[in-house]
Amino acid sequence: MKRTKIIQSLLYTCVIFGLVLGTSIAESALANTNDAYHFGLKKSRDGRPASISQEGFMELLKTHGAVFLGDTTKKELYLTFDNGYENGNTIQILDVLNEKRVPAIFFVTGQYVKEEPELLKRMVKEGHLIGNHSWGHPDMSTISDDRIEEELDKVQIEVAKVTGQWQMEYMRPPRGIFNDRVLEISSKLGYTNVFWSVAYKDWETNSQKGSKYAYDNVMRQLHPGAVILLHSVSQDNAEALGDIIDDARKQGYTFKRMDELDVKSYQ
Repeated sequence: MKRTKIIQSLLYTCVIFGLVLGTSIAESALANTNDAYHFGLKKSRDGRPASISQEGFMELLKTHGAVFLGDTTKKELYLTFDNGYENGNTIQILDVLNEKRVPAIFFVTGQYVKEEPELLKRMVKEGHLIGNHSWGHPDMSTISDDRIEEELDKVQIEVAKVTGQWQMEYMRPPRGIFNDRVLEISSKLGYTNVFWSVAYKDWETNSQKGSKYAYDNVMRQLHPGAVILLHSVSQDNAEALGDIIDDARKQGYTFKRMDELDVKSYQ
């Protein structure tokens, strides 16, 4: 009995010490787990769909109904933008989408919600979806279940206050980092996790390489059912977007909104 009390006392002391340091024992342990994945894929070439068959997490995405690819038998494309913060390009992007009559989904963080309410209102007014990219953009695999829920709930509530979009069905894990627990919790909260099958290194604002670079990187990866990830901070993307849309259409592609994706492919 005495030994049990000593162990309990030590455990209690450890918990208090963890709280003093600003983190719980549980979250410290989560930070050291090795079960997290960084989303990656084999890129498309010559119109063949991208593949995650060698990445080790395909069954995990299937289990939780996550999206990375639509119907590979139809020449449909889904435009998605990550909006962590505003860099002066979103107005141009929205102008192009409006002119071309193309829908998109914008995954926003708390910073974007706080600083760009008028752009959020415009997105919804012009028929686009707003998705959840978390409030503070953390690595969700390292935070507690409660923190994950708080990160997502706060975005949903604040976006609704600004735009009236009370229903938020899509979520993109920050940094593309996830594990079974992250997908399970977000799914239980009613989210479909959305990854991508077309992307390139476009987020470095000090390393933009021109609209042709953006255009070439996107166009060479196009394939039926593609979910295209673009970062709105990229000037290259904003300048290339119109040509990407026009030339994709010339190849027979149509652009769909994420809530029109009714077939999820995994390969």
